[in-house]
Amino acid sequence: MELTEAGQMALRYADDIFALSAELERVLRHHPEGQPTEFRVGVSDVVPKSLAYRLLRPAISLPQGVRIICHEWRLDRLLADLAIHRLDLVISDAPVPTNLDVRAYSHRLGESGVAWLADRTLAQRTTSVFPDCLKHLPLLLPGQDSAIRQKVGEWFRKYRLQVNVAGEFDDTALMAAFGQAQIGAFPVPSVLLDEYLQLGELQLLGLADDIRLDYFALSVQRHLTHPCVLAMTAKVAEVLER
Repeated sequence: MELTEAGQMALRYADDIFALSAELERVLRHHPEGQPTEFRVGVSDVVPKSLAYRLLRPAISLPQGVRIICHEWRLDRLLADLAIHRLDLVISDAPVPTNLDVRAYSHRLGESGVAWLADRTLAQRTTSVFPDCLKHLPLLLPGQDSAIRQKVGEWFRKYRLQVNVAGEFDDTALMAAFGQAQIGAFPVPSVLLDEYLQLGELQLLGLADDIRLDYFALSVQRHLTHPCVLAMTAKVAEVLER
């Protein structure tokens, strides 16, 4: 015996119904009237912390009050917690991997280009125009598991850039700290460009707008229903605007 195509579709909807029922039971049990809404969110460790905060800020501004519980970890670990309803949402730079046996849905939030930055003193080592200037500077890159690293690698090949990688970082904040210390030039999502330039010592080398970084909300529901998630997605265009 095996399910027909219609039966498989019915099974997917049945799974969603049971998941929503379990979520409703949990919400009613743990959130008595008058108490703030609990929002348990996981943030993939390759997503810049300041970007994660910008995405989550509308969710914690709901009038009824919100208690946010935020975890940062590898995507596979976060998806494991999402699958057993320990998390309401996961923010990631990639959709749900096809090689993981996790029933979850990917909701695309938006995209950003890439900006290359360097300390002003370091940037003066080359007079070449962007992107050729990257061939003459040490570079700091995100870790191999991040989506931005894979897309940057393709971009290097597209422009035939032979580069010197001085460091690799899973944590983008640590990568930026090394960049501020003149260790190397580094890429950031262009939606955060103004924030980095406000630090004062960094200089924009150039914009790689042909690199597009996607950001996703991952959930066990086919349709987003949590009030915090709905508040977040309603404002996402204001966050991912560059």
